[in-house]
Amino acid sequence: MAEAVSRAFLLIGVVLTAQLWRCTAYAGDGFSVEFIHRDSVKSPFHDPSITAPERMLAAARRSTARGAALTRSFPAGGSPDGAVSEVVGRPFEYLMYVNVGTPPTRMLALADTGSDLVWLRCSNDTTAQPPNGDFHPSNSSTFGRVGCDSAACRALAGTSCGTDGSSCKYDYKYAEGYNTIGVLSTETFTFEDAPGGCMGCRDRPQLQVANVNFGCTTSTFGVFGGDGIVGLGDGTLSLVSQIGAHTSFGRRFSYCLAPFSAPNASSALNFGSRAAVTESGAVTAVLFPSHEDAFHIIALEDIKIGNATFALPNRNRYEVVLDTGSMLTYLVSALLDPMVEELKRRINLPTVVSPDHTLQLCYDVNDVNRRSLFEKNVPDITLQLIGPGAPELTLKAENMFAELQEGFMCLAVAPVTDQQPLAIIGCIAQQNLHIGYDLDKGTVTLAAADCASSYQQSPSASEQLE
Repeated sequence: MAEAVSRAFLLIGVVLTAQLWRCTAYAGDGFSVEFIHRDSVKSPFHDPSITAPERMLAAARRSTARGAALTRSFPAGGSPDGAVSEVVGRPFEYLMYVNVGTPPTRMLALADTGSDLVWLRCSNDTTAQPPNGDFHPSNSSTFGRVGCDSAACRALAGTSCGTDGSSCKYDYKYAEGYNTIGVLSTETFTFEDAPGGCMGCRDRPQLQVANVNFGCTTSTFGVFGGDGIVGLGDGTLSLVSQIGAHTSFGRRFSYCLAPFSAPNASSALNFGSRAAVTESGAVTAVLFPSHEDAFHIIALEDIKIGNATFALPNRNRYEVVLDTGSMLTYLVSALLDPMVEELKRRINLPTVVSPDHTLQLCYDVNDVNRRSLFEKNVPDITLQLIGPGAPELTLKAENMFAELQEGFMCLAVAPVTDQQPLAIIGCIAQQNLHIGYDLDKGTVTLAAADCASSYQQSPSASEQLE
C-alpha cells in the first residue's frame, strides 16, 4: 500500500513538473507579442476624426519633444558616449500588453527601447481596472517586495530604504519634471503566445516568467499614457535582460514595424529564437555601448545616394540611436545638407515649404503626374554601417519620405540642433525592416521584410477553451 501511494505521489509530481515546464519553456526557444502603434485602430489613443497625414504630422511634432528629452540623458553635445545624469521622460509611439500577477491582470504599457525600468501603476483600490487602471498587489499570490540590499535595488537610481530595510523605494525622475514613485517589487509575468492577446486558446501555450523586478508605482507627477512603461533597453532591469536571465532565450529581441500606410496591421515584437532575422539580404552591425545601458546605438561610416557619398570629415564613424519612440530621423547638418541637395537634383521637381517648418525637403504631389514622377525619381539611400563585412543597409522611399499633409511628401529627416543634438534613426526609416538585437553578442541584424504580415490576426473565439 505504501509503495502504491509513493508511486501515486511520484506520478503527480511528474505531471505537475511537466505542466510547469510547459509554462516556463514552451516551444523551447521564443515567443512573440503584439507591438501596437499608438495611432493604430487597436490603440486607445487612436483618433478616428483625423486623417493619416494629420497623424503623421502629429507624430513628427512628437519626435521633436522625444529627441529633446533623450538629449537630456547625455552630457553637453549630445554624444551617446557620455555619462548619463538623469532618466528622461519621453513621448511614445508603441504599446504592448503585459499580464502581471497570479491570476494575471492584463495591462497596456508603453514599450520603450530607450529606457530600462519596467513599471506599472499599482493600487489597493480594486474599483479601478486597466487599461488606465491599476494592478492590485493584494489580489496576486505571487507578488513580492525587493529588499534594499538586493542587486536590483542597487541597479536603480533614485532608491531609498524604509526604516527596517525591507522595501526598496524609488523616485524615478524624468527630465521634463515628471516622476514616478513606488516600491521596487517582483511578480510573475505571463506572455500569451497568441496574436491579439488570446489568453487560454487551444494549442497556444503561455510563457510564465517568475520574479520579474518591476516598479510598483503608487504616485506619478506628469502625464503618462497607458498603464506603465516597459523598458527594452540594455540594462539589467529591462524586460529583455530579465527574460534572458530567467529563461534560455538569451537577451535577444526583434521587431518588425508595419508600414504606416497599413493602419490595421499589427507589428511583431519577438523574443528568443523568434528574434532571429532570417530574411535574405540581412546585414549585421555592431552595437556601441552607452554609459546608461539604455540606448541601442549603431554607427554609420557614410551615406550613399547613387554614386554620391556623404561622410563626416575627420571622423571614421557617426553614432546614431535606433529608437522606436521617434518617428523622424535626425542627422547632423554636415551630412543632411548635401544629402538634401543631391535628392533635389535627382528628384527634379519643384519644392514646397514643410508643413512642420523643421523638415528641409518637401514636394507637392497632389497632381497625379507629379506623384508619378516623384515615385519614379526618388532614389534609394544606402547606409554604410560599422560591422563585420562592411554591411550596407538600403532604405527605400517609404523609409525616407512621409506624407505630412494631404499631397505633401517630405523627407522625414531633420537636422540636429542645439536643442536636439542627438542623432536618431526613427520609426519611419525602420518600417518594413526586421531588426533583431542580440545584446549578449552586442550586434543588431537588419533586413527588408513584409512587416504588415509579421503578426497574424487574432484567433477566432471558437479556438478558446470553454
